Formats: sequence, C-alpha cells, structure tokens
Amino acid sequence: TQTSRPQTRMGCKNGKPVLRPEDKEALAKASGLSQDEVEVKFEAFLKDHPDGKLRKKDFREMMSQALPKKDSSKLEKHVFRIYDTNGDGYIDFVEFMVVFYCLSDGSPDDVLKKLFRVFDVNSDGSISIKEMQRLVKDLYGLLKHSDPNQASKELIAKTAFSEMDQDNDGLVSMDEFVRAVLGQEQFSKMLTMNIMSIFMDEEQ
Repeated sequence: TQTSRPQTRMGCKNGKPVLRPEDKEALAKASGLSQDEVEVKFEAFLKDHPDGKLRKKDFREMMSQALPKKDSSKLEKHVFRIYDTNGDGYIDFVEFMVVFYCLSDGSPDDVLKKLFRVFDVNSDGSISIKEMQRLVKDLYGLLKHSDPNQASKELIAKTAFSEMDQDNDGLVSMDEFVRAVLGQEQFSKMLTMNIMSIFMDEEQ
C-alpha cells in the first residue's frame, strides 16, 4: 500500500499498541497535525483504551453523550460501521483518526464515501431498498426531532432510494449515492445531513 494511506491495522510491541512511523506520517498528512500532535492524541486514546481498541460499549457511551438516549441506541451500530473499516468489531486509533479528520476536513466526495458505509448495512458495496428502509426506520426519531412535519418513513425510504438508483437496477452504488447527495436531491441530502449532524454533535 502507498504510504499516504494509513494501514487499518495497528502495530503492536510487547502486547502494547504502538503507532508505526508510517501510520504516524500518513495520519499527520491526512489531518494536518504534526507527527508530535498525532503522538499526543495517540497517548490520550491509549489512556482511555489501554489495549488500543475502542469497543462498542465505549462507543455507545460516546454516542449517548452526543444524542438523546432513544436515538443513540438505534443509530450506534450504523455509525460504528463507518469507523470500523476492517470489520473486526473494534475501532483502533488509525481508524478513529482517519474517519474523524475525513469528516471534519475531507472533501465532500471523501466524506460521502465514508457515509456510504452507514447506508450499506451489510457492507457489500451497494445499498438495497431493504437497507434504506432499515436505516430510515432507525433514523426516524432524529428526523422527526429536526422536523416534526417529516414525511412518513415509507415515503422517505422510497423517494431517497429512487433519487439515488439512477440506473434503476435495484441497487445503489457508492458513485450513485455520492452523485445524488452532491446533486442536492431532496431526500438523499436530508438523510445524509441528519447523519452528519450526529458527528458534528460528537465533536463539540
């Protein structure tokens, strides 16, 4: 792999997680921080997670601080999927930093490619109508909260899906997803902005 792209596996020394020089360099590049600042953040991450793994339970606590209780439990699994890029059930420091800085400073294109993972529930690279319905159902509390006159769950899922599925093959690819949201398609954008708001709340 190229050095500009952090590996999504952490290094390990005597059973203690270490940040490899190439990861430190790549994260510094991606985040605009100096390598020393990345090191400081890594130490802080290890203080909270001594084995270098942020587990679902810890993540749940982070989410519940960012969101009202009833919404956070439903949304947590969707948001966790964005961070856990290698699907091992944990979030390590590299995964955490890559997503955090991509979402706060990445290009719209990069950000949307990450958010695609929220919609792609089974991580097979495309969104089906079932996945869209499931996500809308879990997001609905948040949607109603930001707009009490929100359309029905069924209508949102159906409309967002047809906005995105441009070739009508019954599946939405990452490119179709990015195009629909950047093209300001009404429901696609509304869903994505609501998911983004979760991250913005988390960062404050």
